[in-house]
Amino acid sequence: MVFMLALACAFASTVSVLLVVFSIRYRRRRPDEVPQQTKGSNKLEIAWMIIPFVLAMIVFFWGANLYFQMSRPPDDSMEVYVIGRQWMWKFVHASGQEEINELHVPINQNIKLTMTSQDVIHDVFVPAFRVKDDVLPERYTTAWFNATTPGQYHLFCSQYCGTDHAEMVAWVYALTPADFQKWQGALIPVTGGPETAGAQLFQSLGCGTCHHTDNSGAGPTLLGIFGLRVNLADGSSASADENYVVESIINPNAKIVAGYQPVMPTFQGRVNAEQMLQLITYIKSLSAIQPVSTSPRTVIMPASAP
Repeated sequence: MVFMLALACAFASTVSVLLVVFSIRYRRRRPDEVPQQTKGSNKLEIAWMIIPFVLAMIVFFWGANLYFQMSRPPDDSMEVYVIGRQWMWKFVHASGQEEINELHVPINQNIKLTMTSQDVIHDVFVPAFRVKDDVLPERYTTAWFNATTPGQYHLFCSQYCGTDHAEMVAWVYALTPADFQKWQGALIPVTGGPETAGAQLFQSLGCGTCHHTDNSGAGPTLLGIFGLRVNLADGSSASADENYVVESIINPNAKIVAGYQPVMPTFQGRVNAEQMLQLITYIKSLSAIQPVSTSPRTVIMPASAP
């Protein structure tokens, strides 16, 4: 911020001073005066192209680095799932607690929001935390924040989403770690959480029938796959993130994994937004487990691959 302010002041003051100096020095002194012809300076022209270019590149790469830091939640973040619907917010903690139009978080803790919409486009906006991001149907976006001061903060939907859009307001309660533990302890004990519910849904939908742990089924294994890149039948690859999982469930023929046939049926209409989050959480939990392959088919590669 100081660098940008200093750079702006330097350019503004330089242009202002030169404007005054040139206006006085090169003014027309009499009506019949003929200006003296001057030749350009290649060195000067090269200098005023290279110097601004270098400064602009410094600002660009600095800004890009800050953007990536802001857009990528830290690895130690506490995860909260957010579901927007007309006209309310639902928050689901990884430990299983659920809240409607209220979100309790501990201070000095990175909080990652994994967000989706059950109907139209919404937008999570917490002005006090400088957090604002779209919440899209059938897609997943992420945002994060770190509340440093205990208090109660507004959470708005800043995307017009229908008749009662103005009433789609929630509160974020930033608590001290001790108060946050008390809040958790005061709730009705939760059996399991999104991961447990996702595992049960995975079995009830019959997903395990094809997705074996050893790549021997009709579909690829899901062990250790989340966060990596998947080799596709057309020779390309895709990152196995939240949006890839959703697309594979509602439109399984969009990206066929190499070595497999397009035999998976669509589950569109059978899985709602909350159940989709549960399945994603369960598949995430399998990311630390490496498959024991009995099949020659290779379906994953390191995340650094192109």
